Amino acid sequence: MNTFLKRLLIILSIVTIGLFLYSHFVENIFSNRLSPKDTVEFKLNDLKLEVFYNRPSKKGREVFGALVPYDKVWRTGANEATTFETNKNLMVDGIYIPAGKYSIWTVPNDSVWKVMLNTKQYPWGVNEQMQPLWDPNYDLLEIDVSSETLNKVVEQFTIAFDNSTDELKLTMAWDKTKIAVPLVVLKDKKE
Repeated sequence: MNTFLKRLLIILSIVTIGLFLYSHFVENIFSNRLSPKDTVEFKLNDLKLEVFYNRPSKKGREVFGALVPYDKVWRTGANEATTFETNKNLMVDGIYIPAGKYSIWTVPNDSVWKVMLNTKQYPWGVNEQMQPLWDPNYDLLEIDVSSETLNKVVEQFTIAFDNSTDELKLTMAWDKTKIAVPLVVLKDKKE
C-alpha cells in the first residue's frame, strides 16, 4: 500500500474516533434532539432580523405554571440561550435597541410576561443546577407584554415574526399561550 493511502486511512480513523468521542461525551450528533435547534429570519428591504432558539415540545405536560414556572426567569426555549439579532436600530415599547445581537429571557405569568433583551451572550441557557445563566446587569430592555390564550394547542414552542398588519411583532407561542413583542424599525438618518 502506498504512503498516501496509509496517511489517508490514519486521518480518516482519527476523524471517526473524534466524532464518536464527541457524540458520546458532548452531544449525540447522530440522533435527533428532544428540543431541536431552529433559526427564524425576517427580511424586508434591507432589514434582517434573526432568532436562534431550541424548540421543546409539550408532550402532554402542563407547560406554563408547571414545567415553566410562573414568576421565574426562563431561558425562553431549551438548551442554548435564545438569541435575537437585528441589523437595524429598533424601538421596543419606547426603548431604543441598537443594531446587534442579544439574548432573550422571559418571566412568564398567567396574564403578563416580562421580556428582557440582554447584551451578554451565553453559551447555554442554564447552569448545572438548572438555574438560568441570565445576568440582569446586562439587560438593555425589560418590558411587560400581555399574554393571549389560544383556542388551539401549540405542541412545540414556536418563535416567529408577524408583519401581517404592517405592525412588526416578535411572537412566542406554546401550549395555549402566545405573546407578541412590538418592534418598530428606525429609519436610517441621511447625512
